[in-house]
Amino acid sequence: MKLAYVRSDNSGQVNLQLSNAAYELIERGVKVVGTIQIDTQRSDTNKCDMDVRVLPHGDTFRISQNLGPNARGCRLDTDGLERAVAQTVAQLDNAELLIINKFGKHEASGRGFRELIAEALAGDIPVLVGTNAMNLAAFLAFCDNQATYLSPDPDDLMNWLRPKPYQVA
Repeated sequence: MKLAYVRSDNSGQVNLQLSNAAYELIERGVKVVGTIQIDTQRSDTNKCDMDVRVLPHGDTFRISQNLGPNARGCRLDTDGLERAVAQTVAQLDNAELLIINKFGKHEASGRGFRELIAEALAGDIPVLVGTNAMNLAAFLAFCDNQATYLSPDPDDLMNWLRPKPYQVA
């Protein structure tokens, strides 16, 4: 199983790192499918709009709801997320790498990209996932602690993707 994750304690950092890495890998000829997240600051609240773009050249889906400046509930638009999942599923057969912007609350509860991650791994497609401190334990439980922590540097990702040479005993 080739599964890795990146994480950061800085808000929005994983999104930027995965986006930069995805496009760098695509430029290097890797057939990347999956999603990256784009956050857009709003002038009327301290919350941002969250969109996911389906890689490599798919649609962009709004995955957040504007619940007002004083709202405290979950802003995830599950319909937008599930449309992004469906579009990503349709491209999995062409993948050399699956990138998922975030293993979040939706995945932790068994929905979202969770089944797609498992399907990719079952098909020997490497998977790179972003996560945060809040969902890290659920992600590690999901993969039975079999994921590798990586820096999001494209060279590190390329080294992780390359098969290791066989060693003769």
